[in-house]
Amino acid sequence: MSRHPARPASEALTLNPVALTRSCFRDKFGVPRQPGLTRHARADLVIRPPYDREDAFRGLESCSHLWLTFQFHQAIRAEWRPVVRPPRLGGNRKMGVFASRSPFRPNSLGLSVVRNRGLHRQGSELILSISDHDLIEGTPILDIKPYLPFADSVHNACIGWADTPPTARLAVMFTVEADQQLAALDPLRYPEFRELIVDVVGYDPRPSFRRGREEDRVYGAHLYDFNVRFQFTEEGVRVLTVC
Repeated sequence: MSRHPARPASEALTLNPVALTRSCFRDKFGVPRQPGLTRHARADLVIRPPYDREDAFRGLESCSHLWLTFQFHQAIRAEWRPVVRPPRLGGNRKMGVFASRSPFRPNSLGLSVVRNRGLHRQGSELILSISDHDLIEGTPILDIKPYLPFADSVHNACIGWADTPPTARLAVMFTVEADQQLAALDPLRYPEFRELIVDVVGYDPRPSFRRGREEDRVYGAHLYDFNVRFQFTEEGVRVLTVC
């Protein structure tokens, strides 16, 4: 029997998603490890009934940024573990789950600050557009709240094991084929797609134990409707195809 079982159903809290995510990130590989690491990541939050009323969002247009509470729906496990291995520490050191931002948590809940891109109707759907996010396709949104700069930005806040931002980025190059494929795309349907690719592959989305290595292996990240294939070289990252 597990030493850390999930809570009994009788003790569980039932939550109803207020929205579902349509994201440029179609699976977990390639998603930034924190929101805000790419300004070019776009998503639409499709508001679910009975919450799809404009009145519920009155005043939201004045908010530049929002807090989203969501579920790590692809990281749900039957049991929880008290320690995790944060990628920021190379996957070699263990930290307590409550001292980390790991998606593998007792209640599988996440919290992100995102940029508000506005509310609009699309047919019968009420949609809240966002950017600068780290949500994958289908992510259930449990709550939406305004980000308050005077209260939510804490001066001199610190975390001892991850105080500096991951600013080191690899150089990104595109093959002629990849450039041609990007040039043929509708920029309204796929906004800032090239810049999104640069952000995703430039931060090296590989597992920690593979980072910093030149490899013959070809990787793929599903962004929008495409499989972006790329390879790590001595010079950085080469984007091979976008198809």
